[in-house]
Amino acid sequence: MVKRRTVLLGGAATAGALVIGWGVMPPRQRLHPSDPLPQTSGQAALNGWVKVGADNTVTVMMAKSEMGQGAHTGLAAILAEELDADWAQVRLEMTPIDDIYNNLATVVDGLPFHPDNDGSMKAVAGWLTAKTMREVGVMMTGGSSSIKDLWLPMREAGAHARAMLIRAAAAQWGVQATECTANAGWVEHTAGQRATFGELAALAAQQPMPGKVTLKEPAQFKLIGKPLTRIEAPSKLDGTAVFGIDANPPGLLHASLVMCPTRGGKVARFDAAAAQKLPGVKHVLEVAPYHGGTGGVAVIADTPWHAKKAAAAVTVEWDHGPAATLSSETVMARLTQALDEAKGFGYHSAGDVDAAMQGAATTITADYRAPYLAHAALEPINCTVQFKDGAATVWTSTQVPGLARRAAAKALGIDDEKVTVHQLLLGGGFGRRLEADYVAQAAAIAKVAGGAPVQTLWSREQDTQHDFYRPACMARFKAGFDAQGQLVAWNNVSVGQAIVPQVLVRTFGLAGAGPDKTTSEGAFDQPYEWPHARIAHEIVDLPLPVGFWRSVGHSHQAFFKESFVDEAAAAAKQDPVAFRAALLQKHPRHLKVLQKAAELADWGKPLAPGAAGEKRARGVALHQSFGSIVAQVAEVSVGADKAIRVHRVVCVVDCGAAINPNLIAQQMESGVVFGLTAALYGEITLKDGQVQQSNFHDVPLLRMADCPRVETHIIDSAEPPEGVGEPGVPPIAPAVANALFALTGQRLRALPLKLA
Repeated sequence: MVKRRTVLLGGAATAGALVIGWGVMPPRQRLHPSDPLPQTSGQAALNGWVKVGADNTVTVMMAKSEMGQGAHTGLAAILAEELDADWAQVRLEMTPIDDIYNNLATVVDGLPFHPDNDGSMKAVAGWLTAKTMREVGVMMTGGSSSIKDLWLPMREAGAHARAMLIRAAAAQWGVQATECTANAGWVEHTAGQRATFGELAALAAQQPMPGKVTLKEPAQFKLIGKPLTRIEAPSKLDGTAVFGIDANPPGLLHASLVMCPTRGGKVARFDAAAAQKLPGVKHVLEVAPYHGGTGGVAVIADTPWHAKKAAAAVTVEWDHGPAATLSSETVMARLTQALDEAKGFGYHSAGDVDAAMQGAATTITADYRAPYLAHAALEPINCTVQFKDGAATVWTSTQVPGLARRAAAKALGIDDEKVTVHQLLLGGGFGRRLEADYVAQAAAIAKVAGGAPVQTLWSREQDTQHDFYRPACMARFKAGFDAQGQLVAWNNVSVGQAIVPQVLVRTFGLAGAGPDKTTSEGAFDQPYEWPHARIAHEIVDLPLPVGFWRSVGHSHQAFFKESFVDEAAAAAKQDPVAFRAALLQKHPRHLKVLQKAAELADWGKPLAPGAAGEKRARGVALHQSFGSIVAQVAEVSVGADKAIRVHRVVCVVDCGAAINPNLIAQQMESGVVFGLTAALYGEITLKDGQVQQSNFHDVPLLRMADCPRVETHIIDSAEPPEGVGEPGVPPIAPAVANALFALTGQRLRALPLKLA
């Protein structure tokens, strides 16, 4: 007789074996979607990433959002390279929502391990995380991960498709496939026969999938590494590019909102009588605070102007919620208290920092702080939804199409599969469009429109005042030196809100577990070889919602860390570049980037005064983020009115293999301008729970006349490609601050930078 215990133990052992077996297997294939790709007449889908048309066009399926970073061009070139396609015949189409397009790289990179950690725990955690994200992850554009995430899948997709086209040609000609090659949209046989991809497409789709394919060596690349023109540039130049705000389905209605002035508040009661009497008004309804957003009242009307005027006529009594008493002063007081009391979660340690500090001949300390920041993308928040016959269509700019679909479905009370998402170009994202609050809101509004499509459009003021902000943060540093002035100890603790737990709650309804790397990234994951060190962060809960902002934790931690490195160099009476170089002897890639930047910037040579006789000075910063290493040297002057002017920035980047030098240079320039805007002007302040800034007059952008000359140098590398969309942002604030110290003797420890 088989005992129950035996059955249970046997079942447990079998389940355990299955789990272990699953764990050691590689992530499931990323070539073929769950359902066949939609195909027009004459098209043949060769896998989930590419379709070839009888007219010789090659349609690359795009799983990443285009928000100005050039991902569409870079990714298309990767696939076209391995396919041996004619670049002039390449077209783009957004993918459907499917698990093969899930972003694995961002989540793996989000694990809280130091880049120098090559232990088995990190390897196993990364392996299992990648496998899990393949099955239950999300489609996402963020974390500077587009090229990194799809470097191999796109290459493999192109190589598989090329093999199928060659097999089709060989079958048609009755020759061996090994005697055929592909080149610029043609398959050619050694005997001289030729056929275009379009002529072979239908037969190629009938070929069995090849097994292992051979990818090209870098020396064989014809497209990768070349400065190809951006594939979407013509449409942006002639006005045919379609952004989210351009959606215009037939019968479109428009919605405008009045939102609670306190972030996260909601409606207590409202009176719409006056609004309903105005021309063009169709519906007035209360809107809940979806996905961590803010509640309000929406007006649907026949034109945007009618909707806006009617929304202003609605009388609302607000429930201001838990943020009602929040002010910038209380935030900073709370962070200061936490900094005084907390030891923090340790993200990195080396040696015995306490003993080293006690034995140090001298020590220095400093506190730094950074404010909340808004995303301020030029395209304001918008989303268009049509809910008809129990199904929905969504037109929007989003970085997370799958989560957008889920948010719309939940708001409408229907299954995800009944929602179609048209993913349009983004007029800036910077992390704001990783959220789904505005999609759920737009879906709830469209639900009452009787089947008509409705575009919900926020004002610039609403976009600024109802954001998910870059967290405010403070940090305290202490460095110890021996009698010879050598750095022997480094202690750093920071305090601020954590983004990931909030995102997990408002997006998935899940409580986050474990440390949030974004709180301390840019502080703990750096290459400096501190003999004794501890880097930690203490999470502080505050009622203002925070979110991912371009370069996330690196955006402020780089300012803190690189400014204090400069303070340490000054205390040691050493040159800032030489001081850093001494701490990078086991990191040759970082050292090379630093030294190249110093060389190109003429570091150590006198700077000539400006045209008006104003003195200038240089400052340097080195930072690693999103897998890439960036050093920047800024040349700075100060006007008679104490206005800070940055004239030149030398930027050196090692981002692994350079897919497209033009795109890399553009992103470094973009990062410098974005980072300078934040460094010189960026600040969100609060009073009674309400954001005090509203539009670009008090959330200013760096003007063209004030932009520095940016000179980008890309280090040649055979390493796999890493991120470029964000790494140009973090170093610029400390480079400028360090230049200001060299120029004025003032050490600025708070953002935005303001001279006394």
